[in-house]
Amino acid sequence: MGIVLLLLLLAADQFTKYLAWMNLAGTSGIRLIPGVFELYYVENRGAAFGMLNNCQVLFVVIAVIILAISVYTYIHLPESSHYHFLRIVCITIAAGASGNMIDRLARGYVTDFLYFSLIDFPVFNLADCYVCVGAGLAVLLLFTVYRTEDFAFLKIHSQ
Repeated sequence: MGIVLLLLLLAADQFTKYLAWMNLAGTSGIRLIPGVFELYYVENRGAAFGMLNNCQVLFVVIAVIILAISVYTYIHLPESSHYHFLRIVCITIAAGASGNMIDRLARGYVTDFLYFSLIDFPVFNLADCYVCVGAGLAVLLLFTVYRTEDFAFLKIHSQ
């Protein structure tokens, strides 16, 4: 089930980036809600908000680490329904890290296209949403649902 959700999220991310490239590249964008929300094509060669421009190798390494942690945690989560939402969080974060990593490896940049002009928020994409929402949910779950002992299964036992 997890791999299916991961593949669906990745497909949605890559498909929307393709649509952005096909329909927005070379244009001034599309105002869906004037003064609030626009579709605007950007080739982002940096990290969040364009920071650390042209450090692709660093970003790929970070994505691989995030992906590895997400997959490791997902695989080691007990089958109990108590961990259901955490499984979804792991998948969501892994899909986001993978989606932007695919862009960096295939094109050398990440395609961004969602723009909240009302607050002049930096242009972003679905993979960015997956990582941010997943991380936010992880923090919320860690503070409200899970306890330290719920993660005893992750500890490496030395003998």
